[in-house]
Amino acid sequence: MKVAILAGGRGSRLAEETEIKPKPMVEIGGHPILWHIMKIYDHFGFEDFVIALGYKGEVIKKYMVDYCSISDNLTVDIGDGTVHHHDGERPDWTVELIDTGIPTKTGGRIKRLQPYIGDEPFMLTWGDGVADIDVDELVEFHRAHDKLATMTVVRPPARYGHIEMSGDGTGEVLEFSEKPQLGEGWINGAFFVLEPGIFDYIEGDDTVWEHEPLENLAADGELMAYRHDSFWQCMDTLREKHILENYWESGDPPWKIWDDGEPIVSTGLLDFGEPVENEEETVTNGSQ
Repeated sequence: MKVAILAGGRGSRLAEETEIKPKPMVEIGGHPILWHIMKIYDHFGFEDFVIALGYKGEVIKKYMVDYCSISDNLTVDIGDGTVHHHDGERPDWTVELIDTGIPTKTGGRIKRLQPYIGDEPFMLTWGDGVADIDVDELVEFHRAHDKLATMTVVRPPARYGHIEMSGDGTGEVLEFSEKPQLGEGWINGAFFVLEPGIFDYIEGDDTVWEHEPLENLAADGELMAYRHDSFWQCMDTLREKHILENYWESGDPPWKIWDDGEPIVSTGLLDFGEPVENEEETVTNGSQ
């Protein structure tokens, strides 16, 4: 089963990073978040990827083309221009890199991947979110219900502590819990499993996947929700990038479900600590 990843957005809320590269190439722990997402699927044996490119797609192309050179030890013969790659661990991935246009909306990008996906079920996710999701269980859930689409739903990470106060107007705090998730409801967490019939729900480049296609799939009884109640985190803002960096610096990032035998090496970018927020900026305890 192929894995489609949408990697064409601008990431305007990460402008500090995305002036020179697309959002999926923003690094966590020295690797693009796109790499982390692919490693999650690879852990479950899914190694065929179709990546929808858009904004600065050439950066992703160059990364994939140069992957072995970046990751391996090399011997370069300057005289004849040959390069010898020493033995190293390489993922057994096949990656199709498809230009889907810069202004194309999410649904349009999916539609443009149809010739490369074919008439088989496939998985789909965004290039900016990670989770400790059991992909095998997700696929099994999808196959059991015989519908066109499965969407993973998650609890959104709450940004602030939750306070329960007395109703007598005194201001007495009855309960305080730091950043709870369980009371926040369920949201679209991506990590879809889809049948090729979903392409019929997408009109063209201007179609937003999260609007008419998902709404109509739900109205037709063809959309099912797979509940993932463990770790999930998107990376829409610099604050959320820092959260993921902090997890990596802790030495035990919850989405790193793979074991490649390599120790987690600190990037030296952040000291691990809880994010501290105010109205103007986000900093991290122990970092400047």
